[in-house]
Amino acid sequence: MRDSVTVHFNAPPARVWELVSDVTRIGEFSPETFEAKWVGGASSPAVGARFRGHVKRNGRGPVYWTTCRATECVAGERFTFDVLGPGDRVLNTWSYRLATAGNGTDVTESFALADNLGLRLCWALAGWARGRTNRAGMRRTLESMKAIVEAG
Repeated sequence: MRDSVTVHFNAPPARVWELVSDVTRIGEFSPETFEAKWVGGASSPAVGARFRGHVKRNGRGPVYWTTCRATECVAGERFTFDVLGPGDRVLNTWSYRLATAGNGTDVTESFALADNLGLRLCWALAGWARGRTNRAGMRRTLESMKAIVEAG
């Protein structure tokens, strides 16, 4: 119910951070989330800031909005947010971790589903397919970000 992908970027953490923490640009990179916007007065990443993501599940549908809340924001190091369900119940946690490596930055994108009976059952039935989709999506997202960052 969790996984991660790491990609090396030939750029310093500060430049990578600008991109991974700008949720309004996720539509340029993600195969599922095609737009996002800050809500509730937020306009930049900060702990507690909320944003809404517009998702096209599996790149085909269904299409829906999710509400997310930033839980970690350390410039140049990490950006983490929870995907929220009814009553602000955490359904999933996504994270970008940045680590200086050689001449650039290793960026790790990860997800961790909340540990509840409904999600455990869903994962037991179709987790192999969803896990494969998430892993491919994380790799595509990071590779797309890498191309933008390295192009300057």
